[in-house]
Amino acid sequence: MIRHVLLLLLGAHLASAGTHSLRYVYTAVFGINDFPEFTAVGLVDDQQFDYFDSKIMKAVPKTEWIRQNVGADYWDRQTQICIGSHQTYKVDIQTLKGRFNQSTGVHTIQEMYGCEFDDQTGATNGFYQDAYDGKDFVYLDLKEMRYISPVYQAIPTLQKWNDDKAFLETGKNYLNIQCIEWLQKYLQYGKSSLEKKVSPQVSLLQKSSSSPVVCHATGFYPSGVTITWMRNDQEHHEDVEVGELLLNEDGTFQKTSTLNVKPDEWKKNEYKCVVEHQGKTKTANEIRTNNVESVPIGIIVGAVAAVVLLVVIAVAAYMVYQKKKGFKPVSASDDGSNSSAHTDPHA
Repeated sequence: MIRHVLLLLLGAHLASAGTHSLRYVYTAVFGINDFPEFTAVGLVDDQQFDYFDSKIMKAVPKTEWIRQNVGADYWDRQTQICIGSHQTYKVDIQTLKGRFNQSTGVHTIQEMYGCEFDDQTGATNGFYQDAYDGKDFVYLDLKEMRYISPVYQAIPTLQKWNDDKAFLETGKNYLNIQCIEWLQKYLQYGKSSLEKKVSPQVSLLQKSSSSPVVCHATGFYPSGVTITWMRNDQEHHEDVEVGELLLNEDGTFQKTSTLNVKPDEWKKNEYKCVVEHQGKTKTANEIRTNNVESVPIGIIVGAVAAVVLLVVIAVAAYMVYQKKKGFKPVSASDDGSNSSAHTDPHA
């Protein structure tokens, strides 16, 4: 499930130069006692700026720029929105389990919505998509202003949402106007932080002489980075596994690319890792250590913190930008009456 969703995650779409994004990721997980049942994360240009979960039961700032620019009423409002969404999902899960003929097990409901603004062209875009158990459930076609789905279990939802003109208009107004206004506010609040550029530190790591070689790029900002392998000055794509983009504790990012190569191949050929970030290139061709325990503690702490956020975002997904070829929406001609409630987006 998570692998399916990760293909549509942060690494699947990274804001290009001049393009900024605001998105909210809601995740409800039912059936795991030690994990928060509901989590909400807000991100501007892939930088997390707020957080809520059903264990702490309050929305909290994650950057200094949001903490300094909004008051207690803002956090009270965000908290109430998230508490309401949590309660909605508790009802939704029962409806969805019934539609999918499920009784037990771990189940997730995911929602992602937000907007983009290109400060060079003025173009805007809005998006909404949700998923159930890691698979597409409902997607908003903003141009047609209608909800579509690849699964017949969503037909009752499509009927309810598409027939409610006031609901559609409210969503359109939020995505096209209110969301953009808030995005522009946040960009002003966090200008110095969001516009910073930090180059990555690049290392080659290997547990033992027979283990895969890992190219580790960390500490970079913004998030757009490309990692490639060169073999004798030619691009090499065989036996390469690119890791997911992870968030470090300090707000920078990290990413890995693993090369599975036999020791004798490494000795007979010249391999190097090339990392491109913000128009600059860094390379590494010498393994820095053969002991993974010697990796700097900052990297380890960052990775642990990133795993928590990764789970939250991964199961929610950045799906909207990857409208796949062959996506076939079902028609809303079914007579079903139940519906998974759609949480109203918060401003």
